[in-house]
Amino acid sequence: MILNIIGQIMGFMGSLCLLLFGMNLLSNGIQKGAGKNLQKLLSKITGNRFTALLTGIGVTAIIQSSGATTVMVVSFVNAEILTLKQAIAVIFGANIGTTVTAWIVAIFGFNFSIATLAIPLFGVGYILKYFKHLKIHNFADSFMGFALLFMGLGLLKEVLSLSPSSTAFLLKISSLGRLGILIGVFFGALITALLHSSSAMTAIVLTMAANGSLSWEMSAALILGSNIGSTIDAVMSSFGASVNSKRTALVHVGFNVTGTLIVLCIFKPFLSFIDFIVPGTPASNITTHISMLHTIFNVCATLIFLPFIDQIAALSSKLIKDTSKEKNIHYTFPAILPSSHISADIYSFQIQKEISKMAAKVMEMFDFICDTVLNAGISIEENLQKDVSLDSLENSVEEVDNIENYIDEMNEAITQFLQDCTRLPNANHEDRVHFYHLLAITDSLENLSDECSSIMFTLKKYLVNDNFEMQKESTKKIEAYLDLVRNFFEQVCLYLTIGMTSEEKQQSELLEQKIDSTKRELKLSSRNRLEHGGDVKTELAFIDLVRKIEKAGDCVYSCAKAI
Repeated sequence: MILNIIGQIMGFMGSLCLLLFGMNLLSNGIQKGAGKNLQKLLSKITGNRFTALLTGIGVTAIIQSSGATTVMVVSFVNAEILTLKQAIAVIFGANIGTTVTAWIVAIFGFNFSIATLAIPLFGVGYILKYFKHLKIHNFADSFMGFALLFMGLGLLKEVLSLSPSSTAFLLKISSLGRLGILIGVFFGALITALLHSSSAMTAIVLTMAANGSLSWEMSAALILGSNIGSTIDAVMSSFGASVNSKRTALVHVGFNVTGTLIVLCIFKPFLSFIDFIVPGTPASNITTHISMLHTIFNVCATLIFLPFIDQIAALSSKLIKDTSKEKNIHYTFPAILPSSHISADIYSFQIQKEISKMAAKVMEMFDFICDTVLNAGISIEENLQKDVSLDSLENSVEEVDNIENYIDEMNEAITQFLQDCTRLPNANHEDRVHFYHLLAITDSLENLSDECSSIMFTLKKYLVNDNFEMQKESTKKIEAYLDLVRNFFEQVCLYLTIGMTSEEKQQSELLEQKIDSTKRELKLSSRNRLEHGGDVKTELAFIDLVRKIEKAGDCVYSCAKAI
């Protein structure tokens, strides 16, 4: 008896794991093959709530995972790619899109021979993996995942063919009336949260209901509970994220919980409505009844709440208030940590935005350096007090040091994230090559920030020299040389996200050559001044400054080559 129970438990766990593995492989395969298209789809979301709603439906239906969609949404909100209102509409759509899985399982899993369908599919997927020169090979995992999903479902049907005595406790719970329904909702939410998959929970409910182990009412209760449990991924992904990410997760939980409570208040009439629109009695066609209930519930809840997105966003803002506006001197990486549930290409969309922010920080350093040289030139022209300019110089040095430390933190976080992305199971060869290019760009930007900090330190030595007032022409040359490198970097920043053509790369090479030739000219002019009795200390500082500006130009050129 005990061995039978243990065997049944192990069989259930094995078939469930096969089902979950199949779903995961299916989702990863689709994302690996269609990642760039998904990225374009998500990036084109506008303020139109209906467009965002349809996007949520489409993306979830494609990748077969509402959890993956909601984690994407929370991550995009965190990275400021989506607004809170757009995210709310996408989440509404994701809840509708996830019902596609129930229909696939209900139609194919119980009306066809699973072995007849699954084995050929797995074979096709396995063969496709060897045709790497064809783009369709990226979808190989999706074919194999689809096959494993049905194999797991077939094993579940066998394992969950329980005797009446084994399911007597379920009948007892069902006989408790409203209390039994609430217990069903609770267990549906709990099991879904543990599995991290409402689709898997739906498959289990459909299988048990088809085998006669679950009543129509208990099946409905478990499905309603699974909608609540499916919010666990959004909640977990919002930990440590931005305020708007937490609000997005709150809306997801609130939407599913409120919708479930509304249906529980009219539970019997709602089931009667499903019975009315679905042909046949629940006993004769229960899988279709359950799938229809899942769909109608999410569609109706969306129709009820969609007109009130503005009010929902305002309410979430009141419940989760903004944090203090104090300046944060430490960098916090905004994107959600890589997960096998989400397309690697989606992560590149977020990381490019962070690299652009890193470049903007480096540009701030350039601005401080250029402004310092400009102010120094003005002080020479107008004979301003030296102590005033020294105070300003100290402040600039401190600001540049702070920015350089911040960029170091950015580099560490972004580099670690990109390395994690290259190890994602659904990252294809093109994704990994792209991530390595981004790593090279990030490294070049960090090197450039180091050079900017070094320039600022050397500039300070040059400007505090007692003979600086005599270096009017030299300072103008330094200012022009800095502007040349800064303008070069400004051009490269424009190409960070859109890429560079071969002609633009040739232009960047010419600019780099101009920076090198200017360095030689400036060093030659400094030597000439030394030969004519120029101050040795001042000229050495000048040459050192020129050399470091040229090294900054080399870093900019390295960044251009990595694009």
